[in-house]
Amino acid sequence: MKKVLFIDRDGTLNIEPDDEQVDSFAKLKFYPRSLYYLSKIAAELDFELVMVTNQDGLGTPANPEENFWPVHNFMIDTFANEGVVFSEIVIDRTFAIDNAPTRKPQTGLLTKYLTGDYDLANSFVIGDRLNDVILAKNLGSKAIFLRQNDLLGATEGMSKLEELSDVIALETKNWEDIYTFLRAGARKVNHVRKTNETDITINLDLDGTGKANIKTGLNFFDHMLDQIARHGGMDLDIITKGDLHIDEHHTIEDTGIALGEAFAIAIGNKLGIERYGFCLPMDDCLAQVAIDFGGRNWIVWDADFKREKVGDVPTEMFFHFF
Repeated sequence: MKKVLFIDRDGTLNIEPDDEQVDSFAKLKFYPRSLYYLSKIAAELDFELVMVTNQDGLGTPANPEENFWPVHNFMIDTFANEGVVFSEIVIDRTFAIDNAPTRKPQTGLLTKYLTGDYDLANSFVIGDRLNDVILAKNLGSKAIFLRQNDLLGATEGMSKLEELSDVIALETKNWEDIYTFLRAGARKVNHVRKTNETDITINLDLDGTGKANIKTGLNFFDHMLDQIARHGGMDLDIITKGDLHIDEHHTIEDTGIALGEAFAIAIGNKLGIERYGFCLPMDDCLAQVAIDFGGRNWIVWDADFKREKVGDVPTEMFFHFF
């Protein structure tokens, strides 16, 4: 499914003037580095770009169209010349007092994105106002809050922003941070896998601190999964409910599948990731691992075990898990 960046205009792509209307070329100042980094986002990342803007009273004496369109069209052409093309430009013309269902943060003009054809959970609203954060919540997306003014949160309700903290994926003052964040991916995943034999929920944060909460019903399996989190420096929660009354096979197999799927989602398009190898000499063994995330599934396994089980896990399942 398509991912979308819903991007505000004034205060996000340009510097919003005190009267909140960019209705002359004298008032137009592009937000620093917005052209450069948005062009990199458009060229390198897989997002559809949609502009969403409230233009109070557009077409009325308060905001004449003959003043608005020349500047607006110049902005659009300038971005297009840098490879930034908006698939749609959504403009609401009402005043805030109208409380219209089409006015941001309402979604009345964005219903086409709510049909299930878009991956809204991995889409973002980029904007400089509280309304942009609320729009992200209403869409079921996350917000990138471009706070160019330290007082903005206070003037629009700091307490409200704190209530929406779980919606804000990134808070910054510059477009470089936005590009870096989007290029890396959110790197946090909530993944659920259900079959006739197992019900698995995984929360993974690749940029965590090594915290783990593992409950699979197999104590030694829990211990080994905990080591992945601890030594990988990631936060990992795994809750597996499996048919252990039959045997361990489905629980271990399906947990491995679900964890692999979670890593694949968190890593994203894998841009910039190189092949990796590690060697760990210990008193009783020598462990060597080489990993290539190129997408070609293959495993070479050279490990001998003298016991049928380690703890409550059959040793034959170690190869199967990896």
